[in-house]
Order: sequence, then C-alpha cells, then structure tokens
Amino acid sequence: MKKIVLSLVFCAFASFAFAQDKVEGQVFGEGVTKGNIISATEVNSKLGAATKADMKVEGEVVNVCKKKGCFMTVKISDKETMFVKFKDYGFFMPKDMAPGTKVVIDGFAERKVTSVEDLQHYAKDAKKSEEEIAKITEPKKEIVFEAKGAVIVK
Repeated sequence: MKKIVLSLVFCAFASFAFAQDKVEGQVFGEGVTKGNIISATEVNSKLGAATKADMKVEGEVVNVCKKKGCFMTVKISDKETMFVKFKDYGFFMPKDMAPGTKVVIDGFAERKVTSVEDLQHYAKDAKKSEEEIAKITEPKKEIVFEAKGAVIVK
C-alpha cells in the first residue's frame, strides 16, 4: 500500500514538473509553449547570417490558402511577408481566417529560393486569377517558416 501511495505522489509531482504553459487560443498541431516568442518583425534579424533557425513567432496573418488552409502568409514588415507551411502537412489553418488575425507559430524559419512552379502552385491554391498566375515568371528569395504548431490568439 505504501508503495502505491508513494508512486501516486511521485506521478503527481512529475506531471506538475513537466507541465508546460501553453499559449492560449485555438490550437493547431503541437500548439506553442510560452516563452522566447519574438515578434514577426524580428525574424529577419534573428536569422542573421544563418539559413535556418528554430524560433517561436507572433505575427499578423495576411492570407491563408483558400483551397485547404495548407499555408498562410504572415506580415514581417510593411513590404514583406513570410510564407508559413505546416510540418508534414500535419494540420491546416481555417480557410476563412481574416487578415490581421494574430497567430503564434513554433518551428523553423529558413531563407529559401522558391521556384516559379511552386509560386504558381501556391497562387492557384490561393485562388488567384489566371492573369495573376501568369505574371509569376521569376523565382522568389524569401523566408519560409515550417510550423510544427500554431495558435490563433484570442
């Protein structure tokens, strides 16, 4: 009996010790734990000279894939956005999410060159017109974020 009680007490303490405070809101994927969250405007400087870095970012949604919610763009400056995709296609965001919605994402930011083919594919998924898609003729250097978790902040 004594061993059972001690085991239960140990389990209770262990669960409190390993519990992590999560960002509150509508959770997708693994969610996001609190702490070390930077503003989207800091992503470029946090990356610095590196091509890839692990980070948690809070930002403002510009748009979401209208086909499935399989990607979104987040504002990182007045003139620039960051493309956000979801790890292993494991979760999607609501297709009807309004521009300006605040989100927190956890994953890896990476400097990449996105091919014309991929850019046209994303434009098609975003329900852009054929004219807009045809205007995509150059690859794009951009920051791409692979999120393992996301939270729409209330």
